[in-house]
Amino acid sequence: MKALVQRVTAASVLVNNEVISTIGKGLCVFIGISREDTLEDIRYIVRKILNVKFFDDEKDKKWSNSVMDKQYEILCVSQFTLYHVLKGNKIDFHKAMAGEKANLLFSHIVDELRAKYKPEFVKDGLFGAMMQVKIENDGPVTIEIETPKKDTSNNAESI
Repeated sequence: MKALVQRVTAASVLVNNEVISTIGKGLCVFIGISREDTLEDIRYIVRKILNVKFFDDEKDKKWSNSVMDKQYEILCVSQFTLYHVLKGNKIDFHKAMAGEKANLLFSHIVDELRAKYKPEFVKDGLFGAMMQVKIENDGPVTIEIETPKKDTSNNAESI
């Protein structure tokens, strides 16, 4: 699982030119789900999104507060294209999880973020829709978080 996390001053998602989600200061998180991802990966990504120190503190000490410390918002957007492979100039997405199962895992991520933080501070896009994402990147700061590689001999808890 990958999360491409951008620190933002504002972000919104539009579908068919209609705003479906919007946040102020916080994090816009693009989430890619691979064919191999499990509930363990969800727990890892959620923990990192909530606890990584993306923000300055009140004394302007850099990289010292998390989104929860600052009480900022989170906008999650599913993005299967994070699991692409270039074959020459052609893009292939065979490493991305298929739609229905990926939708279930994405929903679990959003639910877990809401359960561990403030539900009203966690927004999302519309899974599988063609979306326009408007981002005011703060910094700019963009960090990729990826779950650790799996030991294929272990039987991880799956959905």
